[in-house]
Amino acid sequence: MKSLKDILYKVAIESVVGNTEVSVEAIHFNSQNIGKNDVFVAINGSATNGHAYIKSAVEKGAAVVVCEVLPEQIDASVTYILVGSSSKALAIMASNFYDNPSQNLKLVGVTGTNGKTTIATLLYQLFKNAGYKVGLLSTVIVKVGDKDFKATHTTPDSLTINRFLKEMNNEGVEFCFMEVSSHGIHQNRTDGLQFEGGVFTNLSHDHLDYHDTFAEYRDVKKRFFDQLPKQAFALVNTDDKNGAVMLQNTSAKKYKYALKSYADYTAQILENSFNGLLLKINGSEVWTRLVGDFNAYNVLAIFATAELLGLEKVEVLRLISELKSVSGRFQYFISEHKITAIVDYAHTPDALKNVLETINSIRTNNENLITVVGCGGDRDATKRPKMGHIASALSTKVVFTSDNPRSEVPEAIIKDIEKGVEPQNFKKTLSITDREQAIKTACQLANSGDIILIAGKGHETYQDINGVRFDFDDYKTVEKILKQLQK
Repeated sequence: MKSLKDILYKVAIESVVGNTEVSVEAIHFNSQNIGKNDVFVAINGSATNGHAYIKSAVEKGAAVVVCEVLPEQIDASVTYILVGSSSKALAIMASNFYDNPSQNLKLVGVTGTNGKTTIATLLYQLFKNAGYKVGLLSTVIVKVGDKDFKATHTTPDSLTINRFLKEMNNEGVEFCFMEVSSHGIHQNRTDGLQFEGGVFTNLSHDHLDYHDTFAEYRDVKKRFFDQLPKQAFALVNTDDKNGAVMLQNTSAKKYKYALKSYADYTAQILENSFNGLLLKINGSEVWTRLVGDFNAYNVLAIFATAELLGLEKVEVLRLISELKSVSGRFQYFISEHKITAIVDYAHTPDALKNVLETINSIRTNNENLITVVGCGGDRDATKRPKMGHIASALSTKVVFTSDNPRSEVPEAIIKDIEKGVEPQNFKKTLSITDREQAIKTACQLANSGDIILIAGKGHETYQDINGVRFDFDDYKTVEKILKQLQK
C-alpha cells in the first residue's frame, strides 16, 4: 500500500473532492485492470477517452480517480483529483509510486527519426562488455541486466517504464539506455524521469499521421531537451540542421557531434565495406563491424555518450571494435551462390535513402541491387510516393509489396508507393502483394554477386493484417528461400 499524498507529490492539482488521507494498492489507466483501493487515471487518448470509464472503475473498486473533468455523479467514498493533464499526472505519480527509480541509475534517452534503436542497443552492449550492469528500453526488446522482456512500444507507458526502472534498481543496474519517441514525449510518458543525458540523432519525414506538421514533430522532440536538468548533457548531431534547434532552450550541458562540420566529437570515414567501417574519431582510428555512413554517425554518438558518462577514450574505442550489429539493422548474410541478402528496418524515406546509398557506395556496379519494400497501413501516407521514388531511383530492380497493411487494402498502399516512380524507372518495378512471394521473386531475379535489400520491417517477426498478427520474419524468409533455390 502507498500513501496517496506521497504518490501525488509534485503533481499539479487543480482541486480535490474527498479525502487524500488514504492508502492505495496500485495505479491504472485502463479501467479493466482496476481492483479494490486502486487509483484510476482517466486519460483522454487518441483512440479512447478514459473519462467515459470512470463509473466502471469506481464500480470495480477504485478508491481514487484522477481526471481532467469531474464526472456528473460523485461517489462519496471515492477521492477525485482534478488535474490539467492526466497524462502528466500519471507520469509523475508512476515515478513516485515506484520510488523514483530513475534517480538511482544513470538514464540516457535517445531520440530522433532514425538510429534510436541502434544507438541505445549498442550502448547497452558496450557498457555491458565494459563490466557494468545495464538496462535497455527499446523498440526491439527491454533488458534488465541479463533478463529479457518483450517490447510493445518504442517508448512504453509511464507505469511500465517506472516498473522496469524499479526492477533495474533491484538488480543493481547502473546505466539505462532508452529510446524516446515523439509519441512518448507528446503523451508525457517521460515526464517525472530524471535523465543523465539526451542524444539527438536526426530528423526526417515520419509520423506525420500523428503530428500535423513537420514543425510540430520537431518541436515535440525539442521538448525532451527543454526538460533536461542542468546537470545532464544534451548531445546532438549538428550535421542535421535540427540539432541546433534541440539545444536552443535546454539547461543541460551542450555537446555536438558531426561528420561534416566542426563539433566536439568528429569522425572521418577512412574505409567503408560490407565488412565494416574504419573511422578516425577525434584523431584516433577504430574499426567497427557496422556498415555505412549512417552507422558512422551512430558509432560517433555512442563514442561521445560513453565518454560523457565517464569511460576512458582508449577503452571506448576498444569496446566499439567489439560491437555487433543490431537485429534487423543492416543485418546481412551471403548465400552459397554469393548473393548478399540484407534486412533493414528502413521504413522512412531518409532511412531507405541512407541504406541504398550505403550499398551503392560499396558495390562495384557490376552487381544488381534488388530492393523489396512496402509501407505500413494506417500510418503517414504522404511518405509512400517518396519511398517509391527513392527505391526505384537507387535500385536496379524493385519489388513493391506489403509491409504491415493493418486495416488498409494492401493493393491501395502499393498504388500510393507507385505514384512516386518516375517514368524512366517504371520498367525497374514489380508489384507483388504477398510479401513472401515478393521476397521469393527477388531471390529468383538475383544472380551470383547480386545484392537483395529487404526493407521496412527489420527485426519484426510478424505481419499485421486486419488486426491479426501473422508470423513473418524477413531474415528467416530470405534465408530459407535462398537455401531452397541453391538446391
